[in-house]
Amino acid sequence: MCGILAVIGKDIEAAKISSLSKRMSHRGPDESGLKITEKGHVLSHERLSIVDLTTGIQPIQGTGSAWMIHNGEIYNHMALRNNELKDHSFRTTGDSEVIVHLYEKYGYDFVDMLDGVFSFVIVDGDDFIVGRDPIGVKPLYFGTDETGAMWFASEMKALIDTCVEFSAFPPGHYYTPQTGFVRYYKPDWFESEKAVQPADLAKLRESLIEATRKRLMADVPLGVLLSGGLDSSLTSSIAARLMADSGQKLHSFSIGLDSEAPDLIAARKVAEFLGTEHHEIHFTVEEGIEILSKLVWHLETYDVTSIRASTPMYFLSKAIADKGIKVVLSGEGSDEIFGGYLYFKNAPSAEEFQKETIRRVQRLATADCLRADKSTMAHGLEARVPFLDKAFLKTAMEMVPESKMPVTYDGVEKYVLRKAFDTPEKPFLPEEVLWRQKEQFSDGVGYNWIDQLIDYASKQVSDVQMETAALKYPVNTPATKEAYFYRELFSKHFPQESAAKTVKRWIPKWQKDLDPSGRANETHVAPGLKKEMQKA
Repeated sequence: MCGILAVIGKDIEAAKISSLSKRMSHRGPDESGLKITEKGHVLSHERLSIVDLTTGIQPIQGTGSAWMIHNGEIYNHMALRNNELKDHSFRTTGDSEVIVHLYEKYGYDFVDMLDGVFSFVIVDGDDFIVGRDPIGVKPLYFGTDETGAMWFASEMKALIDTCVEFSAFPPGHYYTPQTGFVRYYKPDWFESEKAVQPADLAKLRESLIEATRKRLMADVPLGVLLSGGLDSSLTSSIAARLMADSGQKLHSFSIGLDSEAPDLIAARKVAEFLGTEHHEIHFTVEEGIEILSKLVWHLETYDVTSIRASTPMYFLSKAIADKGIKVVLSGEGSDEIFGGYLYFKNAPSAEEFQKETIRRVQRLATADCLRADKSTMAHGLEARVPFLDKAFLKTAMEMVPESKMPVTYDGVEKYVLRKAFDTPEKPFLPEEVLWRQKEQFSDGVGYNWIDQLIDYASKQVSDVQMETAALKYPVNTPATKEAYFYRELFSKHFPQESAAKTVKRWIPKWQKDLDPSGRANETHVAPGLKKEMQKA
């Protein structure tokens, strides 16, 4: 994983580009690269070495005049080398280089051939193409400066001083000067009425196993984020099975306020069951509050649930990186795909349930994907998300919504996923974890985290400020004192209206209390560790 910055259409000093690119050096602490093309366009790259540690330095030149920078991982790069690109000669053994070769062979019509996560820029003379992965696992922003030159960057902070206007690059699209934005990712499941496939538990299970297998591709140590919830526990279990004969020890990592945090209790059970080398990290509310401003600078959002959840993830990522691990598996996407958030129990119909899962998956780039990427990359750590694999998405999203709806199975959310991995003859997880109630990450680290955070933030904002909030912040006006406090932190770093418009707030549907905490839903079982769910 890396940080990329490109400027197209303007001669600019290399030193200035390098300085702006270094604002993202946390994304790529291993080395930097910069290329000014013959036409004066600039490509800059901050590298985190994961695959091909010695020759994969970027920018990478194709066989001709095209140059490329890439952030992400291309999991099918060997298949592309051995088939579609078997007549090409490569400069590196890394996964990134196939992108520029596909451009040379197919022109613009190649992006959907990539199986992985990515944001990339290819410049060929005055022609160029920019692309972002289907769901937006990897961040990308674009903007224009006062001369009309186009800028592209992994993080907004590289654009704010030079661009008069900027925005988030839409996932599943590519951009060229000839075509403008083109949506290349158009799966059938975007249309809710096409979710007609019966639930095939074996296919669902094998698809997630294969998605996890792809994401073990690395030339560096690998670990798993293990919250003790269903999603991270499943990916950890699958990884442990796949790595069993590799001779490598799988490291698992959990975080909470103290040893009695709901997630830590469950994570211990999973780690013992799987035999991982388990690491437990604690943080205090005071430590979390102290780093909020720096965290918002990294996250580039003021969304309440993103900040609540990112704080423990930020501390956890630092602890993991300090142990020399560069890659972790994570469980993002499962709740959106399977309607796992507790508010989904209140869906008025199967059709509305399906539409909401689609909406949530399509907006992951502004929520959990943003949180996972920027919290981990703040410390040069790459998070990989098996649930957002293209093939797995097709399998899971095309199932009839009735097979996913909690009301169908006595209120057990994500029943179909649990059932797919309920294999008593060779269990993937302890029974009580496989059927544990959903606990949102910011709750699972310890209920005091959110409670005290709300209390602290509320004391920083006056009633008068709230009364005039709409005047100061007409875009996404904060509705609570906590939201106002985060907005103030964000505006100090990113005062532009363009920056404010990049943020989408995470708000639950179909429940009276619109606080994003899972505990706001009336079906939540509290306090303390959840009572164990029984199979329907």
